[in-house]
Amino acid sequence: MPQSTPRTSGDLEPSRWPGERLGLPDHGTGSVARAGRRIAALLIDWASAMLIALLFTPYESAAYTWVTPLVFAVLQVAFIPTIGGSIGHRLLGMHVVPLTGGWVGPWRPVVRTVLLLLVVPALVWDSDQRGFHDKLAGTVLIRA
Repeated sequence: MPQSTPRTSGDLEPSRWPGERLGLPDHGTGSVARAGRRIAALLIDWASAMLIALLFTPYESAAYTWVTPLVFAVLQVAFIPTIGGSIGHRLLGMHVVPLTGGWVGPWRPVVRTVLLLLVVPALVWDSDQRGFHDKLAGTVLIRA
């Protein structure tokens, strides 16, 4: 019996590499950024937000607990559309691109950042190693 075209995601063959279904290469420039770099970039971005928040609020204050995520969000929303990624992304050789091509625009970074701050969407990944925050924003984090 000949193979038919898959009708649902459960019928899809496993990817040979992350990003294959998106038309991205297996490795090198343009390939999906792997977990190690992504986590390291997140740590750099969060540390940057913490340092900037310390300029405005003392560490022991209750305000520090909400100023840090606010600064993190502002940095994400400001840098993704302007330099192609956060400071951590760029330092580690990655950038955020829309699946449709072109400019990422202003709304994708907002959606992506709100979901990233909720944490759980970032922990739910698909076979292309895209977090739910990237899926809903229509973006992918690739190697530069």
